Amino acid sequence: MGPSAPPRRSSSRGSARNGQELRTYARDRLIESRLTPNAISLMGLLGNLIAAALVTQRLFFLAGIAFILGSVMDTLDGRYSRMSGKGSLFGAFLDSTLDRIEEGIVLTAVAGYFAARGDDFAAAMCVAAVLFSLMVSYTRARAEALGVECKVGLATRPVRVVILSIGLLFAKGAGLGDFELLAPAVYAIAGLTIFTTFQRVWHVRNELSGEVSGVKDDGGGAGDV
Repeated sequence: MGPSAPPRRSSSRGSARNGQELRTYARDRLIESRLTPNAISLMGLLGNLIAAALVTQRLFFLAGIAFILGSVMDTLDGRYSRMSGKGSLFGAFLDSTLDRIEEGIVLTAVAGYFAARGDDFAAAMCVAAVLFSLMVSYTRARAEALGVECKVGLATRPVRVVILSIGLLFAKGAGLGDFELLAPAVYAIAGLTIFTTFQRVWHVRNELSGEVSGVKDDGGGAGDV
C-alpha cells in the first residue's frame, strides 16, 4: 500500500481561521477609523440622488447600479452602527428619514420619465408606489409606538429595492436586451405596498382587539405632521 494522502481537513480549517482573522482585522480597522454611520447614510443618499439624475437622462442601467450601491449603503449604516458602537439616537432618526427620501426621489424621477412619454397611468402608479411605501413604514412605526411589533407583509424595504433595481436594469434601452420591465416593476411595488399597508392595519387591529386602553387615541401626534 502506498502512503496515505495527508488529511485536508486541517488545511481547510487553517484557511477558515485565516479568513476569520482577516475579517476581524478589517472590522477592527474600520471601527477605529473616523467613518461614522451618519457618513454611510449620507453616501447612500448621494447614490440615490445620482440614480435619480441618471433616470432623467434615460441612463437606466447606470441608474440601476447607482440605486443598488446607494441601497447597499442603507443596509450597512445600521449594521455598522451596532458593530462599531458609534450609533446614536439622532443617527437612527437620520437613517430612517433618509431611507424615505431616497426611495421617493428615485420613483419621482421614474414618474417624470413616464409623464414625459405620455404614460399617465404608469406615472400615477409611481405616485401610488411612493405613497404606500411611506405608509408601509409609517404603519410599522405607529404600531411599535403602541407597543405592537409589526414586521408582517410582503413589501418590506429590501423587497422594494430588489424590484425597482430589476426594473431599472431591464428598462427599455438600458442595454440588457430588449426588455421593458420598469413599468411592471412600478406596478408590482404599488400593488404590494397597498396590500402590505392594509395587511399591517389588520394585524395591528387583531393585536389590539383584546386590549383595554384607558386613554383614547385621537390619531394625533408628532408622527402625523
